[in-house]
Amino acid sequence: MRYAVAGLAAAAFLVGGVASPVHGATADAGAGRPLEGRVVVIDPGHQLGNHNFPREINRPVPAGGFDKPCNTTGTATNGGYPEATFAWRVSRALEARLERLGAKVRLTRDTNSERRWGPCVDDRGRAGNKVHADAKISVHGDGSYAAGARGFHVIAPTDRRPWTHDIYRPSKRLAIDTRAALKTHGLRVANYIAGGDGLDFRSDLGTLNLSNIPTVMVELGNMRNASDAHRMTSPHGRQTYAAALADAVRRFLGR
Repeated sequence: MRYAVAGLAAAAFLVGGVASPVHGATADAGAGRPLEGRVVVIDPGHQLGNHNFPREINRPVPAGGFDKPCNTTGTATNGGYPEATFAWRVSRALEARLERLGAKVRLTRDTNSERRWGPCVDDRGRAGNKVHADAKISVHGDGSYAAGARGFHVIAPTDRRPWTHDIYRPSKRLAIDTRAALKTHGLRVANYIAGGDGLDFRSDLGTLNLSNIPTVMVELGNMRNASDAHRMTSPHGRQTYAAALADAVRRFLGR
């Protein structure tokens, strides 16, 4: 993967150039390290500098049988706290927790910078494939302006041949485990998503469609809601999200 940014070569994906571990290693490989031998990909949403590179992020890329723009700018709180920064900080906290549990973690970007853009949704979608990762979680915050809209929801792929048929069922299990973990940590299910159960199944997201490993995208809260924004901008709140997501991965891989 490569990204030319204002004359500087952007760093390659952290998933590149790494020896792949044995896929499907047992989840109880070591005392206190139940994820030993596992590989988890974390996708921290949008790069902070995407808004500075409109041509690059609007370039169409494959998204699973159709094209979509490479990326978007993401949303922000009403006070201006960017989704990119929120996703980055939660992802780094999640990375630390998973590594303490023994997992090898790969992030789809290695900075949160105004001078960088991407990665594109096709690269993010395929991020775990070459390293034979066991799961991928894409971390986001939503930006709904609907009155009173708040809470999290978890997005999983639909059963869509040939793209997601092989990962549809395990991705659904990962989504259910993620929902359960977030609820256990006291987080509220979104009150503005159809169905009201905190799960959303979509066929239009390259980040999900191009994955060959179980994957979900989680909108951890609505950044335009004052209550959610308060949690999302606080270090304690971000640690709560990270703890819940780490528990979700542990539940899923512990079967």
